[in-house]
Amino acid sequence: MSVENPASALEVSQALIRCPSVTPEEGGALDLMETLLKPLGFECQRLPFDCANTYGVDNLYARRGTSGPVFGYGGHTDVVPVGDLQAWTVDPFGGAVVDGKLIGRGAVDMKGSIGAYVAALTRFLNAPQNKNFDGSLSLIITGDEEGIGQNGTKKVLEWMADKGETMDVCLIGEPTSNDVLGDMVKIGRRGSMNFSLSVRGIQGHTAYPQLASNPIHPLVTMLHNLLEEPLDSGTEHFPPSSLQLTTIDVGNTTTNVIPADAKAHFNVRFSDLYSSEQVEAWVRERLHRADFEYDLQIRVSGESFLCPPGPLSGLISQSIEKITGIKAELGTSGGTSDARFIKDYATVAEFGLLNDTAHKVDEHCSVQELEDLSRIYESMLKGYFKV
Repeated sequence: MSVENPASALEVSQALIRCPSVTPEEGGALDLMETLLKPLGFECQRLPFDCANTYGVDNLYARRGTSGPVFGYGGHTDVVPVGDLQAWTVDPFGGAVVDGKLIGRGAVDMKGSIGAYVAALTRFLNAPQNKNFDGSLSLIITGDEEGIGQNGTKKVLEWMADKGETMDVCLIGEPTSNDVLGDMVKIGRRGSMNFSLSVRGIQGHTAYPQLASNPIHPLVTMLHNLLEEPLDSGTEHFPPSSLQLTTIDVGNTTTNVIPADAKAHFNVRFSDLYSSEQVEAWVRERLHRADFEYDLQIRVSGESFLCPPGPLSGLISQSIEKITGIKAELGTSGGTSDARFIKDYATVAEFGLLNDTAHKVDEHCSVQELEDLSRIYESMLKGYFKV
């Protein structure tokens, strides 16, 4: 697959959308990235990773230049499944433009951002006045952001550290805007933990409760204790931490049987007031109040983190205002992203398209906003390298 005009954010984004790269399939997306980056002077490394009990993933690391400072970009070409294909009004992998909107899986999350950035790179590097800028450019493009995240950016960063490859700052192109392009820049993320709570009782007849032990009753008490009071009221850059129940399962299909088991699952998104260990302690203390045995399984998706406002977030904000006239808010809302890995290696901030159609049927972005995003990215490059 080729792109006639690599300086066009729309054309590059369309070409990427036409690559069916549902996690963990590469779908031709990384091949396309190489064909776009190599003519710009980037050295490209394909980095396939796998490990036990996971799927294999292909990734791309590209770098242009050998000196510092290094401006990095992080993104993912993998996308979530299309869902109900019949509900789509266009081919989800066709890259169609309808009424000024680019429609397709990944249009906002996040092939549109990658297309906008590649187009910005093309214009920036092909401009005669920018030929001799001091510094380097690098990209980490993974195929495992929408999946379990074990064989993607995390492994690429470890490979980079082993090879002595560094970044000073890293822009991540996740869809951060809420109502209009440029209204939100993410300078951190809440931590995320998933809990599976199981309570074991003794099955019996509802007419003879004294001969049974109903696990639902203590489970209800435990859940009440968890929901009775919030973890916190938020901080300067973080909204209040949130505990959300996702399922309550008993599996009882009859009306006269006390079940033997009851389960609940919940997720906690936590602010910078907590580590995952502190959240676990908070949860367990409230579960213990029920004075009933339980089993708790925990999976930590990521810790909370904050890259305080500084030169990178300032550069992004200035570029947004220059192109759109909008003053961006610096926030930490939303889900987790690969920023949780990159923040240990470089100053990181996230900025991209509107997030309102991410993962939805007919996912789309405005063509005008796509081109504006590319201009913002180009302005950032000029500002960072002072050309």
